[in-house]
Amino acid sequence: MLKGFKNFLMRGDIIVVAVGLIIALAFSTLIKAFTDFVINPIIARAQGGHSVGLGWQLGQAGNKATYLDIGSFISAVIYFIIFMAVVYFLIVVPYKHYSARHGVVAFEEPGPVKTCPACLSEDLPVAAAKCRHCGTEQPPTAGTPRP
Repeated sequence: MLKGFKNFLMRGDIIVVAVGLIIALAFSTLIKAFTDFVINPIIARAQGGHSVGLGWQLGQAGNKATYLDIGSFISAVIYFIIFMAVVYFLIVVPYKHYSARHGVVAFEEPGPVKTCPACLSEDLPVAAAKCRHCGTEQPPTAGTPRP
């Protein structure tokens, strides 16, 4: 039983995912610091005056629970975009190249699809002879040979 667990943990895919998650966590901390200490002050300054940030006080003045902080939301959006770009360019792209060298297609683009005329599902492969959802026969498309 323990040998099977060890084999599961030592599979190449699990190790790659674990390393990717660790790297993503490290970049997350770095990007969070960037947005908190660089982007947030710029957004707060954009409102001008002695404001706490970019937003509006909806209730009693000085009550943070009723402060609509648009600046923090903008900062979170910037954080998300930067984080996803880092994950894509530093983890996904190298992993695709690594997998391709080993004969495995990772994160492949979906192929062309067609719509079923009976149930209107839009995720059928072009070469499908029957709909996977309702089971109706599909009309042949141009250039698709029928068995």
